[in-house]
Amino acid sequence: MGFELIAALIAAAACGLLAWALRRHFKAMPQWSVPFAAAVGLLAFTIWGEYDWYRRVSAELPPEVEVVEVAEEAMPLRPWTYLKPIRMRFLALDRRKTLVHPQVADLRIVTLYSFARWKPVEETLVAVDCAGNRSIMLTPGVEISAEGVLTGAKWQPAAPEDKLQQAACREG
Repeated sequence: MGFELIAALIAAAACGLLAWALRRHFKAMPQWSVPFAAAVGLLAFTIWGEYDWYRRVSAELPPEVEVVEVAEEAMPLRPWTYLKPIRMRFLALDRRKTLVHPQVADLRIVTLYSFARWKPVEETLVAVDCAGNRSIMLTPGVEISAEGVLTGAKWQPAAPEDKLQQAACREG
């Protein structure tokens, strides 16, 4: 966050200095063009940074970590997001940590990472029943027995196009 603030201030200063140099060269430019250019530079960098956040973070993920859900948001304090919503959070499945139940081959325990703008990454375990097309988040009190029976919660059905379900049940 600190680096983004510094980068935004540098963008504002660069735009302001460019306007100042142009104003010195072209005397007809109004006085307010320098602070206006600085404000435009600050706002443009901030908007670019918010729209580019998802691309930058997801590009740094290892190939074994697959993005399974992306949430886009439109916000009243950012009216431009109604034209093109911002990707503010996403879920990624770590295929390196997928565990297959020893007794029930269609039962998997997967690790999900939750990424959100301005928040630390959260790690969650999810049980996925590939045969039953259902899943459940493993929280305290929710357990899967040695026989593969869920206790402490009820399975949640997955939609046919659920990318988490598809990624967890994919072989290899």
